[in-house]
Order: sequence, then C-alpha cells, then structure tokens
Amino acid sequence: MKKLVLVFAALILTSLGAMAGPPPNYFVDQTKLPFGETAGIPTQRSWGVHTGAGYRIEVPYNWNGSLVMWAHGFRGTGLELTVDNHPLRVFLIANGYAWAASSYSRNSYDPAQGAKDTHALTTYFNGKFGKPTRTYITGASMGGHITGIVAEQWPRSYDGAMPVCGVLGDYELFDYFLDFNLAAQTLSGVGKLYPFAPDYLSVTVPATKAALGPAFPFALSPAGQTFKSLVQLRSGGVRPVFEQGFLFWNGIVPGNFLFGLGVGDGTLPRHPGVVVQNSDVVYQFDTNVALPPAEDAFNAAIQRVTADPQGRHINGISNVPPTTGDLKIPMLSLHTVGDLFVPFLMEQVYAGRVAAHNASHLLVQRATRDFGHCSFTAPELVTTFVDLVTWVEAGVKPAGDNVLDPAAVADPNFGCTFTDKASPRFWNQPGLGFLQPPACPAP
Repeated sequence: MKKLVLVFAALILTSLGAMAGPPPNYFVDQTKLPFGETAGIPTQRSWGVHTGAGYRIEVPYNWNGSLVMWAHGFRGTGLELTVDNHPLRVFLIANGYAWAASSYSRNSYDPAQGAKDTHALTTYFNGKFGKPTRTYITGASMGGHITGIVAEQWPRSYDGAMPVCGVLGDYELFDYFLDFNLAAQTLSGVGKLYPFAPDYLSVTVPATKAALGPAFPFALSPAGQTFKSLVQLRSGGVRPVFEQGFLFWNGIVPGNFLFGLGVGDGTLPRHPGVVVQNSDVVYQFDTNVALPPAEDAFNAAIQRVTADPQGRHINGISNVPPTTGDLKIPMLSLHTVGDLFVPFLMEQVYAGRVAAHNASHLLVQRATRDFGHCSFTAPELVTTFVDLVTWVEAGVKPAGDNVLDPAAVADPNFGCTFTDKASPRFWNQPGLGFLQPPACPAP
C-alpha cells in the first residue's frame, strides 16, 4: 500500500529523544528542489532555501488569489531536509490556487520549528508574489499538529485550517504509546518496567505477545482480549473499524510497530525532561464507569510514570507546543477511525480543548472508515478542502461527525458519511479481505 511508506518511515519515532551537544548539520540538496509541470498546466514555479529550509512554490497563471500552505509529516532524524509537493497539487493548480511547502529547517519531531518555518514561507510568498486574498494552512500527521499550531498562533494570517490524520492531541499521543506498552507488560505478566531495556523488542516483546495470545493478534488469550479492549478505549473508544485496525497495526505492519513506539526515554527534542505520563489515567476494560475488582487490581498494578515538572511547561511555540484549542479561524479536520498509530483519540482530545475555549462553532471534524495512517483517497481530500473553502468564503458551515458522543462514535455506521466508497482500498488486494470493514449503507 502506497501510504505504508509514511508508516514505515515513522518507525524512526522509536529514537525520539533530546539531542545532546551541538545541533545537527542539516542540509538541503538544492539539486532536488526543481520540479516540472504536471497535468500539462503551465505555472510559475519557484524553489530554493529560505531561513535554512528548502521550499517549493507553485502559482498558476490564472491564480485566483488564494494560497494553500502544506505542512508535511515526520521525516525521521536524518540530516537531509526534503520538500513535499502538496498532495492536492493537481486539483489546486487546475482550480487557480497557489500552493507552497517547506522542508522545515530541522528534522525529528519538532512541530514548533515546522510551524515557524511554514509561517516564514507564507510571509516570503507574500513578498514575492503579493499578499493572497485568502490563505489556508493544511498538513498531515505531524503536519496536522503544525497546522493546529499555525492556526492558533497566527489567526490573522490564515483564513482556514485543514489538518488530516493530525497529532492534534500533542503529548497525549506519546502517553498513548506509553499506555499500550505498560498495559501489555501488566496484562501479560511479563512485567518489564519503563524505560525498557535494550532487549525489549528482541526478547521482551516476543514473550509479551506469546502471553497475550497463541497467535497474537489473530488468536488471543483472555489476557489478550482484555488488552485489546483496553487499547480500544484508550485509542478513541468503541467504534467501527477498530477490529481491522488492531489486526493491521499488530499483525500486518512488520517490526512490532506499536511496541516499538514505546521504547524511547520519554523525552522530545529540546525538552527539559520526560514528557510522557500515565499517573492521571484510570484504565478500563469496558464502558461501564464503575470499576470492578479486576480493573481496580490492574490500576493498582500498572507502573505509573509522571512527566518531569518542566516536561510539559507551556512556553509559546518553543519545544513541542501543545494545541490549546484556542481556535479563531474555521478548521475542518479528517481522520481515519481505525488508525492506531495516530489514533482517533487525537480528534477527541482537541474537540474537548476547543469546547473549553467556547470555540466549537469553528471546528468541524470528520471520520472515514479506514485503519491506515493518512490513508485518504483523493476524493476525500478534495471534498474536505472544497467544503472548508465554501465555509470560509461563503459562510456555509459543513457537516461533520460528533466525535465526543460515545454513542455516535460506537454506531455501526460511524464514518460512513464522509468515506469515499468508490475508490480502491488496501484491503481490496488478494488475501486481505479479512481486513475489509463492514459495508456502509447504500446511498
């Protein structure tokens, strides 16, 4: 599956940690920046290096005055800085939109730098081509985190935001990775403690999986069934496509992927300490708020980790800034409901924060019935963008899904409304039919 390229690249997340010593010598290979026409549409194209980051800009000759910024996802910890074309490039230039994308001036999980470099490129565009009549910020995965930061930090410079598969819950993502691994250790009885030893993936994880099922994740022991239920609740609640997502992320994606996401030391670039924690989590195996003895015993037994006092200190957009929910421009987000890498939980966390700022009227969220990370079809992305533009420019607020209502999320048809039902999917390949989600009702 084409989208797995992004997923496999994200394995480097296991090495997340504060960088000691001098900053790395990041570089842009400028021979890779030029890009040609596409779809036979003549355009003005510009590329180069600005504030240490590579960039690409494309402006159609029939420019409609709107600019669409693109924020790419996590690129690992390598030294070369690379630039994406906007995934909607053909649609955008065919419809008169200009677009621009930055490599950022550093890699690693550093959405603060990504936000600053993306905004700097917006300013650069304004000076080079003229101030747009409308400017939109879009981004995927870590780029979705960046999109949230940009929308909140510079609302006067942007008119609408479209994060897709975004890390809108910031630190809550890394807490979820911690939850997954500590719950597995507790329920399996293997009981290794965080931070895990160097042989965690080679020795501990195989023993853990064996205790959770004779053929984890396809055949589970009672402990494995409990683990699966806990992961469902910690990743977004009871919902369609979780079953397929659990099999995919634990059985199809190679390399003990979700276990590997918990093997770091709990630090992030330029942070003053450990940022992950589960000291405030009440774990459950079902949706009943009452805790039976088994859940009480589990909560007492699981290892508790508390972030360092300065680990999550809010300091503007330094380090890894949180998305506060203080939204002042329209935002339309999109998320696959079965993703267990950047889970649907991210949408729920952000919706709660926006509600706390009395800004829910500016946020619309949509679910699609897939389990891949950022595995959207072109029609899904185009529809989302067009609906955002219509909201911003015509005042027509689009429909969305109620991500904070557990009953709505658990409905068997949740995610059907905004799913492209015509395009081929990953599970249409031979031998993968068992991953196909239940069918949506006919239109």
